[in-house]
This record gives sequence, structure tokens and C-alpha cells, in this order.
Amino acid sequence: MTQTASEEYAQALRQGQKEYRELLMAGKPPHPEVLDEILPENSSDAVVDVGLVEIPSERIIGVKSAGRITAFTASFRPLLDSKTEFAAKWINLCAAHLGEVGITDPISCFEYLGSFYVQEGNKRVSVLRHFDAPRIFGTVKRVMPPMSNEPRIKAYYEFIEFYKSSNLYAVQFRRPGDYARLLAHLGKKSGEAWTDAEKRTFNAYFHYFRDAFCALNPKMEGVLPEEALLLWLELYPFQDLGRLSASALKKSVAALRDDFVSTAKEDSVKVQTKAEDESKGSFLNRVLSGLEKLNVAFVHQLDAANSAWVMGHEAGREQLEQVFGDKVAVRSYYGAANSELAEAYIEQAVAEGAQVVFTTAPPLSRATLKAAVKYPKVRFMNCSVDQPYTSIRTYYGRIYEAKFITGAIAGAMAGEDRIGYIASYPIFGVPASINAFALGAQMTNPRAQIELRWSCLPGTHQADFFADGIRVVSNRDAPTRSKMYMDFCNYGTYLMNDRGDLVPLATPIWEWGSFYVFAIRSILAGGWKRDKGVSTALNYWLGMDSGVIGVKLSEKLPEGLRQMALLLQKGLKDGNVDPFLRRITAQDGTVKNDGTHHFTPEQLLHMDWLCDNIIGEIPQYEDILPISKSMVRELGIYRDKIQAEKEGKPREDFDHIR
Repeated sequence: MTQTASEEYAQALRQGQKEYRELLMAGKPPHPEVLDEILPENSSDAVVDVGLVEIPSERIIGVKSAGRITAFTASFRPLLDSKTEFAAKWINLCAAHLGEVGITDPISCFEYLGSFYVQEGNKRVSVLRHFDAPRIFGTVKRVMPPMSNEPRIKAYYEFIEFYKSSNLYAVQFRRPGDYARLLAHLGKKSGEAWTDAEKRTFNAYFHYFRDAFCALNPKMEGVLPEEALLLWLELYPFQDLGRLSASALKKSVAALRDDFVSTAKEDSVKVQTKAEDESKGSFLNRVLSGLEKLNVAFVHQLDAANSAWVMGHEAGREQLEQVFGDKVAVRSYYGAANSELAEAYIEQAVAEGAQVVFTTAPPLSRATLKAAVKYPKVRFMNCSVDQPYTSIRTYYGRIYEAKFITGAIAGAMAGEDRIGYIASYPIFGVPASINAFALGAQMTNPRAQIELRWSCLPGTHQADFFADGIRVVSNRDAPTRSKMYMDFCNYGTYLMNDRGDLVPLATPIWEWGSFYVFAIRSILAGGWKRDKGVSTALNYWLGMDSGVIGVKLSEKLPEGLRQMALLLQKGLKDGNVDPFLRRITAQDGTVKNDGTHHFTPEQLLHMDWLCDNIIGEIPQYEDILPISKSMVRELGIYRDKIQAEKEGKPREDFDHIR
């Protein structure tokens, strides 16, 4: 046994010397990290006894104090000559490990932010890791960092709660909310105790996934396996990890490679605000693309008879067909009301030859992504915004530009200085629209006050405005230019007289056809090639200068206001008017703009505050009507803070696969 152990040491030493050289050449520290050097001097961090823990071997990354760290590489391979006392002790431990009893004494270590630093037992770690032991028993003391708003620290405190019920160190997320998302995918509640069988199942499945992920590239731009798992679970049930072959799992993981990178990056989303042709050398690209005709599919949640939103996209589809004629063949699919139906309709569209697929509602984004990674030669686009996926593109409209114009009209028409505003959902871009409307109203009436209500909250908002004496109201935006939306006053900005009659003034409109024509023209010209290795998600957020957003003015609008509205519209199209280039004060008194700078598209999209001439607030998720929650979960301005809900299989199925 001793001879075998000596041979193992010789092999471990060669591996250690090789690792040492490679780390030095890469400019990386060749020895284990030292906790005492990581913690600040005079650190007052609390220390908590955790007790005996089954430590994931790969999470042991350092030592408590410097001591003899030069005896080991960063992964605890030995570095000292085989004739040293150190080598003799290593060989004895190795012989014990190879014997019938094995190494039984636990190591002693400290844990800090999910990583472990050995205080006593370095050689035991070295021997056990040499034999690829997945877990090592140790008595652990946890060093608690001071609570702060830093995402990593907030995520760690969420881990503490996760650990209380699971006793698992296997996953260490860096973003707040990720533990809740994991539990939701597993069908477990926060605080619900894990059985021993559930722990074994999760460890086995996670390591199975981690092996497939690391086979791609173990150093994939800083993406953690557990972060990759969260995205994978958006598309596949947890139980599939017990069903998929190793090759099938690796294939599914490889298909998501660029999306793993983009979702892990903070600046992964590129917001494109202009309909610019991507093709270079249009004729050559057209020839190389080989595209003379495109099969295009539209997948809708509802149908045009029951949804004004779908009607607007169908009008865009009609414009697309009118512009391109026989260069496009278009099919529409209706009724993708849930993820299963959405996946089925998208599969049907691809089976029927679709080369481009537009899914026209934000809740369809997951089904769209799942199809995109399965069919990389098909181009997929989802009507939403701020989605961090590289495999699909998203598109939406800068409706705030039109709201600025209707706000200016409302301010001029509000005799009592009070204006009603019925907002849709607290999602990306909506606070910018509310604020733009308020600033437009303030431009024509410095005394204007905006009374804010939300259609996603219970109530009879229009009737309440009328009873409260408010006579000018801004409601939802018209899906098309159809005159009926203006005249019926269910959309846009309108005036209520004392009898309750509604007089139309103006409405923002969506011109989806302008986007669809741009997208198809770009593809036919050889633009948008899905290149591997691209880890930036492209979101189109287009406005009046691209023709995607417009304003429909009522025939009953006073002529002076009509001319003002047309001037503002021209200024917005030309880029000479910016609703937010002025001094702006928020409700809490903070100055958001001193009038000297433009907001970036990202700042406008993620705006989560309201101007000081707005009376009302952004609603909390728990107060929103159930029918509206899926939209807010998908695009809500605070979506990362929403407590995850159970998804996937129920608890019984998790037990069944143990």
C-alpha cells in the first residue's frame, strides 16, 4: 500500500509542478488563497459555528492563514520534494485513504461567501482532491460579512436562508433573487425543509449538469454553472436531468452557450433606437444570403377579434404583404395562450417552413427562446424589450414620444389644471411614458397636475375621474390608425363634458408594419446573421424617426393645438426635440436632470420614478390583478425583486425521481 501511495504522490507532484508553471505563465497566483489576506484589517465580521458539513470539494479554495501555502498549488496539489517530511505525511494519508477505513477525521475550516479556507487538514484536502473526492467532511465556522446593498452580499444572505432548509453548499449565486428562482423551478417553497433524498437528487443532477457545462469551457467568461442552470431550467424541467443522456444534455447546454454569457453580463443588452440597415454591401450580401423569398410566421397569444393588440400586429402583417408581395409568404397562428400552446404553434410554424418567426407578446419570450436554440437557422423575434438573450431579438416602441405630444395637448385643454392618466402596467418604458406625458402637460400648462391610475389595479378609473371633476383623461394607446379607436374614446386622450360625453383629442398609435418591413428588408438584404460567439442581446426600441410610433390627431382638435402637435412630432422625428432635456424633479424632491444632459435609452427604459407634478405611485406586484401578473413578471421594472412562484412539477414528482 505504501508503494502505491508513493507512486500516487509522484504523480500528484508532477501534476502540481505543471499547474504551478501554467498559473505563473497566466499571471495568476500559484498558491491557495489566504482568508486573512482577503478580510479587511480589524474586521469585525461575526463568526458563526456551522458544525460538521459535507463540503463540495471544488469550493475549498484556500487556507485560513499563510503558513505553508508554498507547499501546495492553488488546487492543493503538492509541490515539495518526495524526500521531505511533508511528502512522507502525504503518503501516509494516501495509504490510509486507499485502505479499508479511509480518511475519517474531518478537516477544520472557515467559510466566507460560500468558499472554504482550511485551518487544519491541508494535506487531507490534497489527498482527497487528488482522488477526485466530490465532497469532504469538515467542521466549519462561517464568517458573516456586514450586510450591504452590494448584490453579492445580498445574494449571500439569501443563501443563508436557503442553507437553513437545504443544507446545500453546491450552488452559490451572485445575484439577489436567484435562490428563489431555483426553488420555483424545483417546485419548493422558501423555508420548506429538504429531505435527504431530495438533497442527494439535487446534488447528483447539478453535478451532471455542471459536467456538461464545464465540458464547453470551464472558464466561460465568468459564468457560473449554477447561473447557467437557472437559464437552462427556464426551458427544460428539472426532471430532464434524470432523463437526458450525456450527449443530449451537452447538446442542449451547448445550444445556449451565448445566452449563458449574455444573461450573466450586466451590460449584455444593446438597445438599438434606429431602424438601421445591418447589411454591408447590400447587393453582395443579398447574393450570398441566397434569399429571394422568405416564409414568415406570426404567433399571437389571442386573435384579432378578441384583442386590439393582435389586431395592431395583424395590420402590420398586412402592410408587410403589401410592400413585399410575392417575396414573402406569411402565415399567422392564433391562441398561444400558455407556454405549451406557444411551443406547439412555434413548432408547427417551423415545420411548415417558417424562416422568420415573430411572436407578438412578451409572455411568449421563453417559448421563443426554446425554439431559437433548437432551430439556429430560423430567425426568431419577440415583441418585448430588455431581454438578455442572444438567440432571439426583441422589438418594442418608444411610446413615450407620442405621450409627450398628447400630454402637451391635454395640458392646453385642462381647464381645471387636473388631468387623469390611466397607465397599463409597471413595466419597462411605462414610467417614461407617464413622465413624458406629465412634462408635455407642464409645458403648455405649468400648473398641470396628473392624477395617476392603473388599469392593472381594481377600480372604475374613468368613472372615478368624472365623479371627481376631472375632464381630460389619457387612456390606453390605439393599436392602429383605425378611426374607430379615436371616435369611440376607449383609447388615447379625450375630453369629458359635464354630461359625460367623450370628445376625442389625440392618441398615440403603434405602426407595427414599419418595423416588420424594416426587419424583412434587412434579412432579404443579407443582414442579421446568427453568428456563434456573440454574447450581446439586441433589443430594438424604435420611435417616431423609424415610423413605428405615431400620433393620430382628432378632427375635433383645435387648429392651434393641431399645429403645435405637428411641430412637436416633426421635432421628435428629426431629433431636435427631447421631452426629458430640461430640469426635472421627482416626487421625492430629487433633481433627476438639471437640464444639461440627455437620458440614455437604458435610463429611459429602466426609469422607476415619477415627476413631481404626478399624484399617484407605481403599484406593488402583490396589488396587481392576477390577469396582469404574467406581463409584470416578464417585463416589470422591479422583476428581479419579485418573489418567484412555483413552476414546473409539483413536490410529489420531485420526490418520485429521487
